[in-house]
Amino acid sequence: MFQKFKSKIRNYFSNGPKAAFVMSLIVMGLLVTIFNMKKDITLVIDGRESKIVTYKGTVQGALSDNKIVLGPKDKVDLGVNEKVKKGDLIHIKRAVDVNVEVDGEILSILTSEDNIESMLSSEGISLEEEDRVSPSLESPIEEGLNVDITRVKTEILAASLPLDFNTTIKKDEKLANTVNKIVQEGAQGEKVVSTKIIYENGKEIDRKVISEVVIKEPIDKVVLQGSLGVLTASRGSAEDVLYKKTIKVRATAYYNSGNNGNHITATGTNTKRNPSGYSSIAVDPRVIPLGTKMYIEGYGYAIAEDTGGAIKGNTIDVFFNSASESYNWGVKYVNVYILN
Repeated sequence: MFQKFKSKIRNYFSNGPKAAFVMSLIVMGLLVTIFNMKKDITLVIDGRESKIVTYKGTVQGALSDNKIVLGPKDKVDLGVNEKVKKGDLIHIKRAVDVNVEVDGEILSILTSEDNIESMLSSEGISLEEEDRVSPSLESPIEEGLNVDITRVKTEILAASLPLDFNTTIKKDEKLANTVNKIVQEGAQGEKVVSTKIIYENGKEIDRKVISEVVIKEPIDKVVLQGSLGVLTASRGSAEDVLYKKTIKVRATAYYNSGNNGNHITATGTNTKRNPSGYSSIAVDPRVIPLGTKMYIEGYGYAIAEDTGGAIKGNTIDVFFNSASESYNWGVKYVNVYILN
């Protein structure tokens, strides 16, 4: 059968003018087909523009026609399997090497993203709100770029701490200065202290107290402290003498020679010498007010009941029942302890 078909073709084309016409049609058809397949395309690689010609129908074919090889992360704005037509504009962005230091590692990344933010997103590197990126996320990607990511974490630490109480000292004029009496025990309070701690890449770099809230007020300790001085009156005395203050005086002595030894004092009382109680003495009221009770060294308890023309300033006149006692006293400089 094939031989018959071959013979018919030979006979057909042996017919001169007719064969030439058919052959011309075939050639013209082939030329039209070839012309229609040819496509002039503009190719832009990393911003550099060039013109290419292809007879292929897809982007991949056009690139192959022109020996343009795509890397694994190069970007083409059209899909490689999309059809191309005359005048198409194809953009290719070549991937570059970038170093990213993050979480204790240095990652070598091949990327064709436009900026650091999109590069991190495409590589699955997540950022927390406080993390710091250098250069900034908006910085463009370029060959050999070094990107540093600092992980920043803020922690608020709340701690309950004791609040110390104060001790209040109150003076008591009825107690000896050797006496301290607790009338109210102190109690600690409580406060909550909030501290802000900042970590960078897991290391603490700052710590600051941001608030202190008292949730329980402390109770002050109250102590009564005596203000009276203490004097041991005499050997064998059962009680100490408590006094407000002491003064140094010149002490003379007097007695009553008339009226059976009786004398009416300036305060209207009879003079008296009472070794087991309070005896009468004369004072200068400007220094020791009348009615003041006191203890006098070498004399005993006394009360300021009398005055005298010669009794001026820090001078007192102690009363005795007899002249001999008065003469024996003479003149002395003694301490007077004021009792009230």
